[in-house]
Amino acid sequence: MRLALLIVSLLLLNGCRHREPLPSFTAVPPFALTAQDGRQVTRDDYAGRVWIADFVFTNCPGPCPMLTSHMRDVQNLLEERSLDVPLVSFSVDPETDTPEVLTEYGKTFGADFTRWTFLTGGKQEIYDLILHGFLLAVSDGAVTPEYGAGPGIITHSTRFALVDQNGEVRGYYHGEEPTVAAEIVADAERLLAESR
Repeated sequence: MRLALLIVSLLLLNGCRHREPLPSFTAVPPFALTAQDGRQVTRDDYAGRVWIADFVFTNCPGPCPMLTSHMRDVQNLLEERSLDVPLVSFSVDPETDTPEVLTEYGKTFGADFTRWTFLTGGKQEIYDLILHGFLLAVSDGAVTPEYGAGPGIITHSTRFALVDQNGEVRGYYHGEEPTVAAEIVADAERLLAESR
């Protein structure tokens, strides 16, 4: 019994504790969208890399500015720690969010476009990607056969998604929480360590 307690104490003192691997939720399906600089970006551009996604729109009257500020915090933490983890913000209002609009929006929030990409494209493709690929909520508030007339307001998930080197979503994070940047960067480091 004493030996077991001694071993546990030594492990804790040395900071060596067993951590369960992050769960795997879903695979991100293929996509081909347009970046803020006009180039085409596909899922394959992130193959073999850990990356972080969120979902916003530039004229959002609600939580999007906060989400984008938190993504900037993620960007800054990644830079401080010299971690090569791309950031991807998908527009949920692609009809308004042209590449030019996304460029100005990104500049407003101090986006480093070498690390952080803003994507737009076909609305149906983006909505299908969010709903069926990331398994998150999004709606344009339009009339639907199931629910009738909608409020005409875009609603979407405020979660961030952490994607691993194999294109699997390994974590969801509440984008409105003040600790989101630290949490997601810590888990990104774990995924990077898994591949070493």
